[in-house]
Amino acid sequence: MRPIHLLCTSLVALAACSGGSSGSGSTVTPAPSPTPTPGATPAPGATPAGTPVSIPASDAPFTVQSYGSFDNPFSVAFLPDGRALVTEKPGTIKLVTIGGTTKNVGGVPAVEYGGQGGLLDIAPAPDFATSKTVYLSYSQPGQGGSALAIARATLNESGSAPTLGNLKVIFHQQPAGDGGQFGGIIAFAPDGNSLFLSSGERMRKTPAQDPNSALGKILHMTPDGKPASDNPYRSAGGERAYIWSSGHRNPYGLAFDAAGNLWENEMGPKGGDELNLIEKGANYGWPEVSNGDNYDGSPIPDHDTRPEFAAPKLWWNPSISPAGLVIYSGNVFPQWKGSALLGAMSGQALIRASLNGTAAQKANQWDMGMRIRDVAQAPDGSLWVIQDGDDGKLMRLVPKG
Repeated sequence: MRPIHLLCTSLVALAACSGGSSGSGSTVTPAPSPTPTPGATPAPGATPAGTPVSIPASDAPFTVQSYGSFDNPFSVAFLPDGRALVTEKPGTIKLVTIGGTTKNVGGVPAVEYGGQGGLLDIAPAPDFATSKTVYLSYSQPGQGGSALAIARATLNESGSAPTLGNLKVIFHQQPAGDGGQFGGIIAFAPDGNSLFLSSGERMRKTPAQDPNSALGKILHMTPDGKPASDNPYRSAGGERAYIWSSGHRNPYGLAFDAAGNLWENEMGPKGGDELNLIEKGANYGWPEVSNGDNYDGSPIPDHDTRPEFAAPKLWWNPSISPAGLVIYSGNVFPQWKGSALLGAMSGQALIRASLNGTAAQKANQWDMGMRIRDVAQAPDGSLWVIQDGDDGKLMRLVPKG
């Protein structure tokens, strides 16, 4: 177990515990305050990519404190009592306790680790406080390749170590095959009665437009893995019955806002990364349209050439490689309430977009100096990010002053 001073009940207490230890007892030094780089706010008549606006370093509203590191972490999710679950892509789940220790969680299913595959997202069920149920997504090994799978399990803490019990795969995409870009992000509907799962197109392009394939889609299902009753193609059966929206490339962020709107971010090809408002039955156009180009430099028609496809609310060119998404609802950063906060991997940034109903506007982009894999909000309203890589740090953003 790896001791780290992680969670405090107030910002005053947090300041007192910021010098925790990691590994063999070495001191964790809080990371320096990130220096913002130009953000983006659309000017009148500007493209959806926006016009960069310089942000002075003195205006950064937070400092960054580091609380230990992990082996290729993918997702961080908080339990109602403030503890955190962190997935590591090689196939490990860590339970980070309030007392400051990190415990391995047993019973994790086998994963196909490599490239972009492995253990992906984890999400406590809305009724976790009583059911102890968690959901996890991963690349499932199989004959002929791997498949995106989602499983449900019970977090059992009655023994000496936490363990996943009663694990059951409730859905897996078929057929198995090669390719990365699994997506795999889980978001529960606001009423808690269904869940959404992002599914990448596995670097194959055409399945995103195949109405009978789960690849390149946002899927909607019941908590036990059946197609949701209000899905637009439920009567068709098969994988099509799960489809909520289509035409997606590599969706790595999925979150609801307070009004019940579902937002998604996804990686474009060479440019054209997107923030989308996800609507029932909509087709977002990949690979027929994109505001980026193919990696070989050949052009792809822009979204405005095909109005039958839903266009992104925001897009980025050059790429930022968006990953992780939270619609902030806490009071630690009251000025961000209702904003979308997303990580950027190639962009090495934390990005804020202001939301107004179904409209979005670029607001800030802070240079974190590292690839940001996930963004999460804790029950106390604090904001956390996790670094991508084989020594990825878990970090808390603390308001200045």
